[in-house]
Amino acid sequence: MLKRLIALLALCCTPALAVEEQVVLGLSQDRVAITANFDGSEILIFGAIKREAPIPPGPPLEVIVAVAGPSSPVTVRRKERKLGIWVNTDSVLVDLAPSFYAVATSAPLEAILSGTEDLRYRISIERAIRSVGAAMHIRGAQNFADAVVRIREDEGLYSIRENTVAVDEQTLFRTSIAMPADLTEGDYVARIYLTRGKMVVSQFETTIDVRKVGLERFLYNMSRQQPVWYGLMSLVIAIAAGWSASTAFRLLREK
Repeated sequence: MLKRLIALLALCCTPALAVEEQVVLGLSQDRVAITANFDGSEILIFGAIKREAPIPPGPPLEVIVAVAGPSSPVTVRRKERKLGIWVNTDSVLVDLAPSFYAVATSAPLEAILSGTEDLRYRISIERAIRSVGAAMHIRGAQNFADAVVRIREDEGLYSIRENTVAVDEQTLFRTSIAMPADLTEGDYVARIYLTRGKMVVSQFETTIDVRKVGLERFLYNMSRQQPVWYGLMSLVIAIAAGWSASTAFRLLREK
């Protein structure tokens, strides 16, 4: 009887002791339309932290925002110079690599997130790329995954922006994520992590719909559903453009 009473008291007291912090999120837009003249977009991510109790003492609350595009396998090849010619030698299949990945933080990432938590939640760019492994005979297999990161960082598809999330009174936060022009179509996942003392205490997830519209959508669908007609149409347009240009130059010379 005494044991049951102690267990009941512990169960009743646990919610009062735990300070639950939840994200209430807002987006400037939850849909990005890719048109023929699309040159990129910027999404404002803002929100608040909902609490049922006062802010707990100790380390301040930090915020990490990560936006990831659709993931797919990537084959990375190594080139070596043999007999004066650059040829492909080894290749490694990186199992999953997001087409776009941006991380914004309220402080330096290493200062607000432990390595263990990063391994668990796959927040940093290096952790977001998943590679199961390579054949035993391939040397420096990790370099292949690093090459994916380096190439996509140069293309503006991968980025980490530390100290760009503004946090007011450990309750309100805001940041903006720049999205380049050459976006891959699909669902982009936005994740918000709240951390204290390098530990994730809460997380929230939502999606951003990125789709081609208008003429861009028509051409995209046609190239995949009717490739023969798409090829013929491209050929006709190229011939018409060449004929129009030659006619215009001829008329200019005659004048």
